[in-house]
Amino acid sequence: MPASDNDVSVKENQVNPAHNLELTVGPCSFPARSAGPSDGPLVLLLHGFPQSSWEWRDQIDALASAGYRAVAPEQRGYSPRARPDRIEDYSIDLLVADAIGMADELGANTFHLVGHDWGAIVAWHLAAAHPERLETLTIVSVPHPSAWAAAFADPTSDQPQRSAYLPEMKRLGSEENMGEEFLRFAFDNSGLAGFDTAPHIEVLGSREAMRAALNWYRAYDFTTMGLPDITVPTLFVWSPEDVAIAREGAELTARHVDAPYRFEVIDGIGHWIPELAAAEFSTMLLEHLAAHATESAVS
Repeated sequence: MPASDNDVSVKENQVNPAHNLELTVGPCSFPARSAGPSDGPLVLLLHGFPQSSWEWRDQIDALASAGYRAVAPEQRGYSPRARPDRIEDYSIDLLVADAIGMADELGANTFHLVGHDWGAIVAWHLAAAHPERLETLTIVSVPHPSAWAAAFADPTSDQPQRSAYLPEMKRLGSEENMGEEFLRFAFDNSGLAGFDTAPHIEVLGSREAMRAALNWYRAYDFTTMGLPDITVPTLFVWSPEDVAIAREGAELTARHVDAPYRFEVIDGIGHWIPELAAAEFSTMLLEHLAAHATESAVS
């Protein structure tokens, strides 16, 4: 789908939060924010919950300025045209297939992958299943799933306490209590007060969108180990103040990367690293891409 009329300048992307790209994968359609040259190496950025592609706005600008083609889609369930009803339609294999299909649609044989929160879980699984497709992997906040599962099972770790919210996320009907008011309260009381979170609420503020986003939780087992080790160059960025992620899983992740690995800790930030530490994280990301990139194949 790369075409000149999909290109936007960095300035336009900074002032216009609207999506400017539509990606079609099978029967699903995903709006996306993008910037940078259509022939630049692709960087696919996968958002988390309860957010949207808007969380990557600073990184999109930084990547475009460096000559990359940055694309941040709204993922399955967050896009109204990719919102099936069944819980099983949100299995991790389908979420990974969506991301691979997006890269195919963009003409990228190989690409750089970045994920935060739930986007990080998808990114870990994609890297394990399709290492040949990736130039680099960048993970924000969430450990390798096997490392995270080990932290759940560690009697000395407080990871189970930090994840005490998961049963409510998995409970059928919990979306009834998670509308616009909940989202505003959650953002304002978790470090994003004063930030523009309206685009997140616009994407996720309906009952249908929230139900679909929570189906990600309902379809996933956080305590299952066994995901293969990662064999592509990996950057993992984590903050000790992240209330959801214990140190044990973050530190154990190194055991599950059999490739060049960089673990960066940003103190005093918490979970929303792409926004709260935008400049610092963008610098790390660009360094990681430059250190390991080869010429991406773009058809």
